[in-house]
Amino acid sequence: MSPPPLPILLPLLLLFLISTTTTEAASASPTATLPPSPSPTSSPTVPSTKTPSPTTSPTPPTTKTPFPSINSTLSPKQLIALQSLDIPTSKDPCIQPSPHNATICDSSSPFRLLISLHLSNCSSDLSLSYTALKSLSTLQSLSFTNCPVTPIRFPLDLASSLHSFTCIHSLKHLTGVGLSRFVNLTDLTVSNVPVNTSGLYAVLGNMRKLRSVTISNANVTGYIPKHLLPSLTHIDFSGNRLKGNIPSSVTLLENLESLNLYSNALTGAIPDNFGDLISLKNVSLGSNSLSGAIPDSMSAIPELAYVDMSSNQLNGTVPKFFAEMKKLKVPES
Repeated sequence: MSPPPLPILLPLLLLFLISTTTTEAASASPTATLPPSPSPTSSPTVPSTKTPSPTTSPTPPTTKTPFPSINSTLSPKQLIALQSLDIPTSKDPCIQPSPHNATICDSSSPFRLLISLHLSNCSSDLSLSYTALKSLSTLQSLSFTNCPVTPIRFPLDLASSLHSFTCIHSLKHLTGVGLSRFVNLTDLTVSNVPVNTSGLYAVLGNMRKLRSVTISNANVTGYIPKHLLPSLTHIDFSGNRLKGNIPSSVTLLENLESLNLYSNALTGAIPDNFGDLISLKNVSLGSNSLSGAIPDSMSAIPELAYVDMSSNQLNGTVPKFFAEMKKLKVPES
């Protein structure tokens, strides 16, 4: 068979070349050979084969400021804790504390820390958050007055940091075990709050730094502890259901200035060496079932200013030495 004539081969060859060129051009990426358009404010973008996830977005997430209303000098963490306790923070608590919720701060930097907090006249629906109280573990003084809120277990960090704890008409009830965790207290005041405890020693036994203790109108039973710290200057166990004698060991408290055992169920005689309480200024033993005579040794107490022995079963009359005590104001039989 003879080859096709040359005029026919030339159009076929030209058609083949055009088809090949078009196919190669279509298979090439239109941007593969083009540089990115220059931008005056950003560097060239590197192509990525992955779809960007939300965590790799160049836009940083929005963070919530802990104190949007003020520029407080107080620690942001503690500021949030105060807000959770319904304490107004529209003003810096370290500079202008609320009159009903007094706050005192230290001089730490860059943020100050709370060292004293007084909650008073609280709303009955206020919740004492464990987390909030844990954030306040720098407190050295914590007091509640007229805050009938549901009590909570105090964080150990806070319990061990406190030097002063006051609870008056507040927290509905307390436990001796809970109070005993405040091992570094120098001042304990619990008044008009029921305390569920097996006795006063269960509360006070671990407190080695205590100087002033008031547990009054707390429905406490049992006996007055025989071993009380010699550093005590103030004792008030009034309005409870304590029974038994006044232990003679009480007379070893040479620094004691005030002793209030009013309205209990104490029996027996007043210790003969009661006059060894040479620093005593105020003593109230009224409304008990004490018997015997008022000891003559009391005449040796130089600063004695107030005495209440009323409503007992004491023998005899009011000692004459009371009339000779120049600082005595209210002697009673």
